[in-house]
Amino acid sequence: MAVTRGFVGKRRTRDPRLPPGQYDARDEWPVLHAEATPRLDTARWTFTISGLVEQETTWTWDELRALPRSRYEGDIHCVTTWSKLGMTFEGVSVDTLLDAARPLPSATHVLATSHTGYTTNLPLADVTGGKAWVVWEAQGHPLTVEHGGPARLLVPHLYFWKSAKWVSGLRLLDHDEPGFWERNGYHDRGDPWLEQRYQGD
Repeated sequence: MAVTRGFVGKRRTRDPRLPPGQYDARDEWPVLHAEATPRLDTARWTFTISGLVEQETTWTWDELRALPRSRYEGDIHCVTTWSKLGMTFEGVSVDTLLDAARPLPSATHVLATSHTGYTTNLPLADVTGGKAWVVWEAQGHPLTVEHGGPARLLVPHLYFWKSAKWVSGLRLLDHDEPGFWERNGYHDRGDPWLEQRYQGD
């Protein structure tokens, strides 16, 4: 039986920016988190680098925003299969923060902590070398509280649960210490291009 092109439609080419199993959320930015949304006062907000560092260092909101700014332009990917392409975030590079605290040679991992008590673990190599930021703007606007404002961690090359909302600090460790979702079955690293969604992937 002959089938016309008008019946089957045009074949769509998959966007090469989408990792396997992901779809383009386009104008949506879904809101997903495990905790109640906090209301944080920037007058009392702090961010601390602690653990295996030469100098534990804490910044207030104003001090953090006075540091040299850095921008990320690119894509983000959630383990629940949505991606947002062409995002822009502004904040400060984690490299700048670590330079102030000076990690010890024994440090291999970080545990990101949030003002809500949420935690997530990352190899130190995944937050250094221009791969991670603490951001307070998205798409040219202040980060909304639903998306982690006033500031969140941004680690865009990993699934977005690694980009801890309402971030309060990084604790440097000489071992891997699973965070909230990792203790509940999610992958320790979470590379979207390898579909590292759950333990064993």
